[in-house]
Amino acid sequence: MRFWITAGFAALTLSASSAQQMSNGEQEYVNSCAVCHGVDGKGDGPLADALRKRPADLTTLTSRNGGEFPYWRVYATIDGRGMIPEHGEREMPVWGDQFLPDDVKRYGPYGGEAVTTERIHNLTGYVQTLQRQ
Repeated sequence: MRFWITAGFAALTLSASSAQQMSNGEQEYVNSCAVCHGVDGKGDGPLADALRKRPADLTTLTSRNGGEFPYWRVYATIDGRGMIPEHGEREMPVWGDQFLPDDVKRYGPYGGEAVTTERIHNLTGYVQTLQRQ
């Protein structure tokens, strides 16, 4: 029994240290995006086959944009609050709307918006690190 308790604490310690080594953007990606886009961003997450439209391969955004990462387009897509409904349906969650209520509850209306914006910037920056060279 003592072995299992020790092993359990060791596993928790390893998990906590792994989480501390992740950037905020990577943590947000793992928590919010990887289920559809996959851990490596290739569009092959566990839910990918269940969706009507396969998630984008996030590793090719730079190459599909003439060698430049489309930072603000990716940011706007993740945020989603400024997207025009006439441009078609969107299966991807509107993360700005998903993040904001909890952030406002925790930090107030102005702080909540600032935190939501920062979370989306962190996610966008992390997606930029997934690009194939």
